[in-house]
Amino acid sequence: MENFNITLEEFAQGKLLLINKPYSWTSFDVVGKIRNSFKPLKLKVGHAGTLDPLATGLLIVCTGKMTKQIDTFQAEEKEYTGTLVLGATTPSYDMETEVDGTFDTATITEEAIYNATKQFTGDIQQYPPAHSAIKIDGERLYEKARRGEEVERRLRFVTISAFEITAINLPEVEFRVVCSKGTYIRSLVYDFGRALNNGAYLSKLRRTRSGNFRIEDAFEVMELVNNIRSLKVQPEAVK
Repeated sequence: MENFNITLEEFAQGKLLLINKPYSWTSFDVVGKIRNSFKPLKLKVGHAGTLDPLATGLLIVCTGKMTKQIDTFQAEEKEYTGTLVLGATTPSYDMETEVDGTFDTATITEEAIYNATKQFTGDIQQYPPAHSAIKIDGERLYEKARRGEEVERRLRFVTISAFEITAINLPEVEFRVVCSKGTYIRSLVYDFGRALNNGAYLSKLRRTRSGNFRIEDAFEVMELVNNIRSLKVQPEAVK
């Protein structure tokens, strides 16, 4: 975004911000960076929909009274583009962990890849990855998984409105997915590999849309932070 016409008072009253989350940053990292840019002012800041550290793309961040609408924004449909790798699996279903299984991809045809998407459109069930932020008994699953403990996972219903293969260059397959809140693309990729009697893990993921908000309209994190820091601090404006 080229123009920055937001005042501190507007941030305090409540603002929705579109951020392009960088690779390796957590969603909490982004929120923390933006919150710290307001210092010494203390403003409420939150995000509407976690992105994994290895994912990039659209993160909705809310300030002030707009944080009350986070649940509404989280519930909206999401769009992703990504790349999966056939012929291998990892415990986290992405590149966060090392490969733990390999498979021969020589017999997989392009027709089979395109056809396999059909069973993953509409209302489906999936297990969240063991390495996920879902809480069971007050503890996040990934904390248990990293200790090597058995992780209890519960099936969830999600809706996949579109699952398109956009390029095939084995072992890599590029795709586009439109899905409901709560969908784990890593689990979708893992299940996709199984549907081909093979293995698959996610190597790249980018959120391109959330509801009607698009990545093309997003700020880079440091662009936004530097713009906020350039504003003259007027405490009386944000009381």
